[in-house]
Amino acid sequence: MGRSAEDMIDRRRLRAKLGFWRIVALVCLAVAIAAGPLFVAAQTGLFGAAGVASVARVEISGIIRQDDDLLELLDTLARDDTVKGVVLAINSPGGTTVGGESLYEAARRIAEAKPLVAEVGSLAASAGYMVAAASDHIVARESSIVGSIGVIFQYVDASTLLGRVGVDVNAVKSSPLKAEPSPFQPTSEEARQMIARLVASTYDWFVDLVAARRDFSPAQARALSDGSVFSGRQGLDNGLVDALGGEGEIRRWLREEHGLPEGIAIVDREPVRERGALGLLPGMRASFLAFLGLDPRAESLPDALARSTGQLDGLLSLWQPAAG
Repeated sequence: MGRSAEDMIDRRRLRAKLGFWRIVALVCLAVAIAAGPLFVAAQTGLFGAAGVASVARVEISGIIRQDDDLLELLDTLARDDTVKGVVLAINSPGGTTVGGESLYEAARRIAEAKPLVAEVGSLAASAGYMVAAASDHIVARESSIVGSIGVIFQYVDASTLLGRVGVDVNAVKSSPLKAEPSPFQPTSEEARQMIARLVASTYDWFVDLVAARRDFSPAQARALSDGSVFSGRQGLDNGLVDALGGEGEIRRWLREEHGLPEGIAIVDREPVRERGALGLLPGMRASFLAFLGLDPRAESLPDALARSTGQLDGLLSLWQPAAG
């Protein structure tokens, strides 16, 4: 009888503990739900922009691709009257020409509404420099790398390898240049000429863009568009860069050229990212990818793997240092 009474008391204590922890779990869940919008606001920098005049800083780093979330952010900043200027913090070797073009156009929409300055970190090459050229003032460090103005189309000829392993790939095409170049057979002269025309057309567009934005003559633009890269100091000498320095130079330009106050806040702004294929919120996803040794800026695991192998679609405007 005594044991039964003790058992009942133990069960009541256990139920009380379980009830307590259920309440704690519900409170934690409620706090997490309530904190969700605050987390997004902190991620995007909304606290610094809500009703208070500020300058927005947007990071453009890594391989440039078509990024609808980033484009939406740039368009939002262009329309936001509390944002008095925008800094594009660029650290990129380039990427797809389409990705660079879309960012360039979005940046120009900002420049039509408010001051836009590009802050070059370690690197603004190829499509990265294309985006920088959209600004009205390019600031770089003396040791930054700029330039690599040009376009590249790369393809693989695996026909010899396939022949060695006994694989024969056949195709029926509507015309000789359909689906050329093909990795399954040597590239024909006609296909190479087609690719050369494609690259030349996009290259001419890129050079004309740089000439217009940097006030170069056609000859000057061509001389600087042979794919060469330059230090920030060289870029200042040849007109690819407007000034050397960092935030101090940016603030000076905003103050002297556009009348913004000296102490105006410069607030980091980031695109709002939806949960990706990993099913994680942005901060958790970044930590998980970093733990795997992958790029924490990737939106999903496939995107992270693609970044690690450098797989890109379309024409590239990308600086590729030669392997030593």
